[in-house]
Amino acid sequence: MMKTTAVSMLPRLLRCLAALASIVLVTQAAEADDAPELRAAWVSKLRQHAIPVQQDVSDYNRLIESIGDARVVMLGEGTHGSAEFFEQRARITQRLIAEKGFTAVILEAAWAPTLRLNAYVRGEAGATGAASALRGFRRFPWWTWRHAEFAAFLDALKTYNAGLPSELDRVSLYGMDIYEAPEAIDDVIAFLRQTEPGAVRAARRDYRCFAPYTRLDRDPSLYGRDVARGWMPSCAKRVAARMDKIAAFQAAHPSPRGLEATLSARAVIGAEAYYRSLYADDAVASWNQRERFLAESIDLLLARHGKVVVWAHNSHQGDARASDSAADGELTIGQLMRERHGADAVFLIGMTTYAGTVRAASGWATRDVIKNLRPALKESWPGVFHEVGVPAFLIDFRSDPTLVEAFDHALLDRAVGVNYLPLDEMRNHYFKISIGRYYDAVVHIDITRAVSVQTDHAPSRRQPQY
Repeated sequence: MMKTTAVSMLPRLLRCLAALASIVLVTQAAEADDAPELRAAWVSKLRQHAIPVQQDVSDYNRLIESIGDARVVMLGEGTHGSAEFFEQRARITQRLIAEKGFTAVILEAAWAPTLRLNAYVRGEAGATGAASALRGFRRFPWWTWRHAEFAAFLDALKTYNAGLPSELDRVSLYGMDIYEAPEAIDDVIAFLRQTEPGAVRAARRDYRCFAPYTRLDRDPSLYGRDVARGWMPSCAKRVAARMDKIAAFQAAHPSPRGLEATLSARAVIGAEAYYRSLYADDAVASWNQRERFLAESIDLLLARHGKVVVWAHNSHQGDARASDSAADGELTIGQLMRERHGADAVFLIGMTTYAGTVRAASGWATRDVIKNLRPALKESWPGVFHEVGVPAFLIDFRSDPTLVEAFDHALLDRAVGVNYLPLDEMRNHYFKISIGRYYDAVVHIDITRAVSVQTDHAPSRRQPQY
């Protein structure tokens, strides 16, 4: 057992101070559960300002107007497995593309598997069907993308691109995340086979640290565990040097394919560092490392396209400064984008639900199933929205500062990711936010259903080729 010293006590002291700061945020003078009259005022105000979403072409007119000249529009989701979130994000995205000139959609998905989606929607040779393109997602949680609702969006985007005049840029689709490192390595190796066959053997040596984790039933993040235990040497320097070589080749011989390979090499660097952080640092440090990588991914693609739509979970898309996580120093890409580009250039949209069904697992790498989504807690924002009595609506905070002020109170929001643990919801799925500062607008859909995973979307057992 380690001795307790002043140095070892410091992290504990900092956590205590952070907890005290969190209490200040979450015990504001007027909480909804302690002030029924305030809750009634919120519901009344929402009934006055909520814009119904009725599957009409005019549903999001107000939202599109409010977005204005923003260059980054971030579309959230309260769960990874609710069909309506994908459907409504698709509707908003299609309007942003057609009416606002957005030319890129960035997903909270791994970089390498999304290359196949981009080829499909852009009508490139060899891309045959949305279901085929989606088979690139083979690792847990593959079902967050391989379902009918997202496939329908891909088909619509492909049709849109096919109808554009030849002189106009096609809309592109990218992944920004660090997962699925073996697939990113596979893409780099494939590029080298085409361009520098003599470098393939050396590249395989550079990436040898990930060789034990290429099987689909092996989580690549275990690399970080094995490094922490001394079972595997870190390959941080090797993967960074490999990216430098790929980038140098791309600089000398620029091509779209070379850019893809360069960003695949970058994804491996990000994954290697993140996996080590998972086992070497605290939860906030590893979370923040991923958020910074995601933000950098957005910035790289924003520089290329000028305007981007980002699809990710609410817990990434909101502004962490308006949540109880801020006391712990936790970041979000929504906060980072606002800080880097200014609030006017960034528009954050959350999506919430009250109840229904959801597709989720019960632990990392466990089977996904359709679960009943419990009614949101009364003392939560979705609980307040439920009382409005409108099946689906938009509330736009950006266009009315008085709404931001009226709802500037810390209340619970629900976040369901790839896992859903309904018997321990409060501890696993709720956090407190000031909703009008956390988002610029919210789409609330009272009852949602699980995404529709089809049999032809089942994951392949074929292994990556090295």
